[in-house]
Amino acid sequence: MRTDSQHVAPPHPRTRRRVTRTVLGAAVVVALGGSGVYIATANAAETVVPGRLQAEAFSAQSGAQTENTGDKDGGKNVGWLKNSDWLRYDNVTIGSTITARIASDNAAGGSIDLRLGSNTGALLASIPVEKTGGWQKWVTKTVTVKPPAGKQNLVAVMKSKQSADFVNINWFTLGAAAPSPANPTSTPATSAPATTPTSSPAGTTPPATGAGWVTMDQAKWQAQLAAFNAMTPKPITNNPVRVSEFNASCTVSHAKADDPIVLPGLPGGSHMHSFLGNDSTDAYTTTETLLKNAGSSCKPLQDRSAYWIPTLYENGKAIEPHGVTVYYGSRLPDPTKTVPFPQGFRMIVGDAKRQVDTPKGAPGQFWCAGAGGEVGRSADGNWPVCAKTAELTFQLTFPDCWDGVHLDSPDHKSHVGPADGSGKCSGRFPVAIPSLSFVIGYPTSGTSAGFKLSSGNASSMHGDAFFAWDDAALGHRVKDCIVQKAKCNTDGNF
Repeated sequence: MRTDSQHVAPPHPRTRRRVTRTVLGAAVVVALGGSGVYIATANAAETVVPGRLQAEAFSAQSGAQTENTGDKDGGKNVGWLKNSDWLRYDNVTIGSTITARIASDNAAGGSIDLRLGSNTGALLASIPVEKTGGWQKWVTKTVTVKPPAGKQNLVAVMKSKQSADFVNINWFTLGAAAPSPANPTSTPATSAPATTPTSSPAGTTPPATGAGWVTMDQAKWQAQLAAFNAMTPKPITNNPVRVSEFNASCTVSHAKADDPIVLPGLPGGSHMHSFLGNDSTDAYTTTETLLKNAGSSCKPLQDRSAYWIPTLYENGKAIEPHGVTVYYGSRLPDPTKTVPFPQGFRMIVGDAKRQVDTPKGAPGQFWCAGAGGEVGRSADGNWPVCAKTAELTFQLTFPDCWDGVHLDSPDHKSHVGPADGSGKCSGRFPVAIPSLSFVIGYPTSGTSAGFKLSSGNASSMHGDAFFAWDDAALGHRVKDCIVQKAKCNTDGNF
């Protein structure tokens, strides 16, 4: 624990441990959130107060570390906070007052800016920070705010005119019931209805409301759909394999600790991702930026979408895929009702917080492609060791049915789902979309030392897709290849 005798003055910037998105201390339970958000629960021994939000119960952070606190409430506090560091708390209810329990041994001081949605979002309040006489000398500061309606994502952004650490935070009280510190994306704020009323647009599920649900512009979708329906499929030639399929052939464009689906507007807020496709993808990516930028590491170039996966490490070194084939197909017995993805559609498959063992035969396996296949397992049993003539491979497969209304949902999964027992898209997910899958090949055979993902164990493998195709190029491929059940190549030809 940091004590006053150890920290009479702020540490020199060079000695500051720049550990980002890392939580320390055995009393803090750590898990990985959807697509790479670190979640830390509050210490169970701490005082339970209505509206109390323990500082370490963040959903994501940059620059923070935790330690045992000397405050009367006990438990943990978050420290090592300097200018531009931030803490994000998801799905919280905010009352008319916000109280912060803080300590500082830095005479320069600063403030904690409380913002809505992102670290550049609307400023809700600013809590001043002055020297309190020690890193464990605690004071309580209260501000009055105009409470926003409904659940919010609250971001505490550190502001100071100098670069050294300037504040410790033990807790906030939001004047309302505290949120569950579990991963907020596990349950959407508002569930989509279980039935499909006939009065809803295009016969699909009506919009769910609340934070995280992104409702599609129906006029734009109907125009895209009308153009697709008017397309005449080209005659099948060359006797192709009768499998509904076309693909995009991709390589890694760049790597960043960004996630524009889960953490939009928060650069560096995620674990490291290997990005495929659109070479402009970062924390600020939108549908418009994807469509505007023509550069891509995928072919065909009419595909300006962004795809990403957690970065793989072998002996501490990043191992990027030599290639990823992004397949668009159909697993439905009748693919003829399949429609293209609407512009700006987003979804995630897999679970970055899933940290379990994956012995041979367990679901969610990495496997060995090539002659000789798997010849052993890593020392921990979670990774295959491939023959020298084979390579590490993984396949991610996304759901193939959609609610027909939402481009995204709070957990980035609840707007899509599987086919029903008869192999049809129905109920909450009545619209058939292409079945997307990533086949990822890594240029390594592995060793008994195994690997690590930036999100953790092999079980945490996941993938994200943010679609931005040229409408005509995507529409013709869906019409010619998927609807007609004909295997096509990257160019959309038989």
